[in-house]
Amino acid sequence: MATELGRTAPGSGRSGGSGRPGAVGDLLTLDVGAPVHGGHCLARHDGRIVFVRHALPGERVRAVLTEARRKGYWRADATEVLVPSPDRVESVWRAAGPGGVGGGELGHVSLPGQLAWKRDVIADALRRIGHLPPEHPALARLHVERPPGDAARRGLHTRTRIELVADGEGRAGMHRYRSHEVLALTDMPLALAPIVAADLFGRTWRPGATIEAVAPADGDVLVLVDGEPLRGDRRNVRERVRLADGSEYRYRVAGSGFWQTHVDAPAILVDAVLDAAAVGPGAAVWDLYSGAGLFTVPLAEAVGSQGRVDAVEGDERAVTDARRNVHGLDQVVLHGGDVAAVLDADSGPAGTHSPARPGRPARPDVVVLDPPRAGAGGDVMDAVLAAAPERVVYVACDPAALARDVAHARERGHELSFLRAFDLFPHTHHVECVAVLTRTTT
Repeated sequence: MATELGRTAPGSGRSGGSGRPGAVGDLLTLDVGAPVHGGHCLARHDGRIVFVRHALPGERVRAVLTEARRKGYWRADATEVLVPSPDRVESVWRAAGPGGVGGGELGHVSLPGQLAWKRDVIADALRRIGHLPPEHPALARLHVERPPGDAARRGLHTRTRIELVADGEGRAGMHRYRSHEVLALTDMPLALAPIVAADLFGRTWRPGATIEAVAPADGDVLVLVDGEPLRGDRRNVRERVRLADGSEYRYRVAGSGFWQTHVDAPAILVDAVLDAAAVGPGAAVWDLYSGAGLFTVPLAEAVGSQGRVDAVEGDERAVTDARRNVHGLDQVVLHGGDVAAVLDADSGPAGTHSPARPGRPARPDVVVLDPPRAGAGGDVMDAVLAAAPERVVYVACDPAALARDVAHARERGHELSFLRAFDLFPHTHHVECVAVLTRTTT
């Protein structure tokens, strides 16, 4: 029996004829193949590649064409399931279904199915873009870890930060996928319970306003409207990160600043990075794209007063937060500026936190980097590898970008020696990885 998937993407709903160019709104019958990066599955129609959303590998679906290029690939949304996958479930967020908002594209996939999906996407990227052979040990051991408690809460109510936009009538919503159109919402099931309790969808906002809500570890929910506090003058939040060994770190972060969104992500990633870095007293570490200092502070504790952590961050607001978060840690030197430019400086930049210890170490023992979604890129990777660290710990939020940088490193005598993956974005295609690169040549 066929299953309808709710609202469809805009279009006429015509049945696409075999052998003729497709038009937006045409209906296609597709046999769905493997998942690919970005939340799509791969299918083909009359030899044409179609990236289809809201489907699962192995399914047969009827899909509406949402983008039809004369040359190249098409895009489609599955709107009816003819042959379902065993991993298909009732969507946890129908507003993010076909024709709906972005940000919940795997809501129709079981939690075990989401782990398998993300594992396959990472492995595909590392084979196809990173040029890893199929028998590579990192691929053989690869699995995606789920945070404790996520299964019990069905992957819902995990996000400590959400961003909404008001439509023309002042209703809070999000953009339709790949569109500037705002769709009004009535709920956001991925948000942490205190954000849900803030009733952002039960009031009227200025049309076009951007609404940010933050539920920090310490304190009440902060709501910012176009960057201004909805109430009072508080613009910062306090975060607390408790690690598996019981140690605890506290941070101050701008409400609009970057912080990991899953409630358990900061502790999970700090534990993973410290395990991978394996630094001890006296070590020298570069912490690149260091943000507000999530990794900087525990790394500084690990290397002790005789060690050194050079933290490099390009966002001025994050550097301001980091300066407060590393207060009293004289082994930390903060560098504000573009990472590639800072590493390219002939003599190393002067530190902005500890002027008595300017510049960068001649050779870091370990480099930790957590680049944005686009990855580190060739210039940064070349500077990192030229510094000849014992290992590079790479935190990645994008499998394709990680794979590109891994390929770059492998061409220059460094191998992917360790890889962990974490599902810190349930019900979306996003996945976080912690990879280790080590030298294979001297």
